[in-house]
Amino acid sequence: MNTLESLQDIFRNIFDDDNLILTRETTANDIEKWDSLAQVNIIVACSTEFGVKFDLNDIVKLQNVGDIFDTIEGKLER
Repeated sequence: MNTLESLQDIFRNIFDDDNLILTRETTANDIEKWDSLAQVNIIVACSTEFGVKFDLNDIVKLQNVGDIFDTIEGKLER
């Protein structure tokens, strides 16, 4: 499973929506239940799933799924 597929599974689990389809451009405006608590849950789930740690600078830059993807991929390359 690639990173985007894993992210989609994380989002489907957090938002309890098996039909949710993510793109790199998906933002909180596109998912009704995506609020600050959901954002924390996404970060925690990604940290667990991918074994990466997000610092505050990473978190404030996350504007869409593409940003989350790029941050994870960047940390996995290190």
